[in-house]
Amino acid sequence: MKIASVDLKISAVRRSQYPTDGKSEYLLVGKSNVGKSSFINTLINRKNYARTSATPGKTQTINFYEVNEQFYLVDAPGYGFAMLSKKKQKKFGLMMEDYLQNRPNLKQVFMLIDFRHKPSNDDLMMYNYLKYYKIPVTIVATKTDKIGITLQQKQRALILDDLDLVVGDDFVMFSNVTKIGKKEIYEKIERTM
Repeated sequence: MKIASVDLKISAVRRSQYPTDGKSEYLLVGKSNVGKSSFINTLINRKNYARTSATPGKTQTINFYEVNEQFYLVDAPGYGFAMLSKKKQKKFGLMMEDYLQNRPNLKQVFMLIDFRHKPSNDDLMMYNYLKYYKIPVTIVATKTDKIGITLQQKQRALILDDLDLVVGDDFVMFSNVTKIGKKEIYEKIERTM
């Protein structure tokens, strides 16, 4: 896939603000600070298009990045960040629930987890939630370059054992440093668009 254009079309907080052009959407979910902005920047071949932040929980809208005028990468607020008020957490939860249940152009969820750690309770809850609604998921293990090559298989097995992936869901090891996994994500998008 060649990236010719990227445009942050909409930062939405409610359904009435979502794009209405019917293009395929690929939702990115993950804990705060898992590397969603770096993931987007790596996919679109831009350094700082999606802003990375040292402050977890910065993204508070659903951001629709239109790619090649063909599809959207949809960046959701990070989950599992304790410093947000309960009211804000609930609001984000309801916003995400509405999106996941009522968005016919959602083709795939890329669920990002930090390869260096076991999936958190929030990760497991999110995966089970997505499976409850029968939404196709690709687990994207970010920061794989931070684990030595000899330990990678062991860590991969540990994560897969915890998540217990449903048949049809994929697991992709990804690094914004080495670009491992980028090609697989492109292929996944091209197959499902």
